[in-house]
Amino acid sequence: MKKVIDLFAGCGGFSVGFQQAGFQIVKAVEYDKQIANSYIKNHASTLMLAEDIGKIDNKNFFSEYEANLIIGGPPCQGFSMSGKRIRANNFKDDPRNYLFKHYLNVVRIVKPDFFVFENVKGILTMKNGKIFNEILKAFSDKTNFNGINYFISHRLVKAVEFGIPQKRERVIIFGSRDKNIDFNAYFEKTFRKYQIANSDFLKPVTVWKAISNLPEPSLNGEIKNPKAKTNYQKHINADIPIISNHNKPNHSEKAIERMKQIKSGENWTTLNEDIKSVHSGSYGRLKKDDVASTIVTRFDTPSGGKFIHPTKNRTLTPREAARIQSFPDDFIFTGSKSSVCKQIGNAVPPKLAFFLAEVIKEIYNDDNTAKT
Repeated sequence: MKKVIDLFAGCGGFSVGFQQAGFQIVKAVEYDKQIANSYIKNHASTLMLAEDIGKIDNKNFFSEYEANLIIGGPPCQGFSMSGKRIRANNFKDDPRNYLFKHYLNVVRIVKPDFFVFENVKGILTMKNGKIFNEILKAFSDKTNFNGINYFISHRLVKAVEFGIPQKRERVIIFGSRDKNIDFNAYFEKTFRKYQIANSDFLKPVTVWKAISNLPEPSLNGEIKNPKAKTNYQKHINADIPIISNHNKPNHSEKAIERMKQIKSGENWTTLNEDIKSVHSGSYGRLKKDDVASTIVTRFDTPSGGKFIHPTKNRTLTPREAARIQSFPDDFIFTGSKSSVCKQIGNAVPPKLAFFLAEVIKEIYNDDNTAKT
């Protein structure tokens, strides 16, 4: 069984997908203690390092070849462009830069076969693409890895193309140690295999196909496990009597009155008042037969975007948002209300992570075939 380290793990969406594909997550790092507790709750066999990665990106916590893969997505907003190559010991003062440095440091110590680096689509155009190019250079520069050469590929992936009911787009950077692997070719090969052998996995899914069998939410979030009615619901269904995190949202009377006026697909522009929100889709109601916008950390707030339930005058519950993110129903989110929303909104969709893991398995299978 191939071993994985998950950096900037969050609650563990990336880990869930790789576990489902047969990988063993041996170690994870998450700075936020509440979020780390959620990870521990759902990944009991994984060693969680709930610490600032800047304090542990060294040989006291990581060792050579302890894992075959490293996955994760450090924030990159803090990069400042100086025209210099980004090297392991040449980062600017913004602390967010050092998050990327620490990811690179762990790769240098562990020397994994592959790493998978996930980030927002906006990184492609940030500072006219200069930041993204510097990241690619940093990963491609063997002086950052004590002479080991990592060959780099990247791809923009869209959640909707993998049967996930939301418009989430992410950039994947793939690194392969010593071998110039065409990641995009393997990605397409794996996609074609699923089109033939497991087409239901890739079929488009609407919001309603994801959440329609959930009953009214409860005050404590616990509900009896409903019978799965769609293929997507069967995919995320778990053999447990009770599902958690289906908490009833708490809205003001004014917010409820506003939601009552908004029809399917409409937003605040249909109201005869000026809503103070920076989000253009504020007070947006989801459409049953469409996918959701990207689930963000404020999906419980009407003014946070298009997150009003298709038929109810409330926003999505954490369980509904988790389903749209493709989390299995037995995944339990712990912590405060705001922390749970943050965990779900910032997660890598497990179904997308699973597919990426399948691509990695395809590469390993070909490599083993070549050796025999």
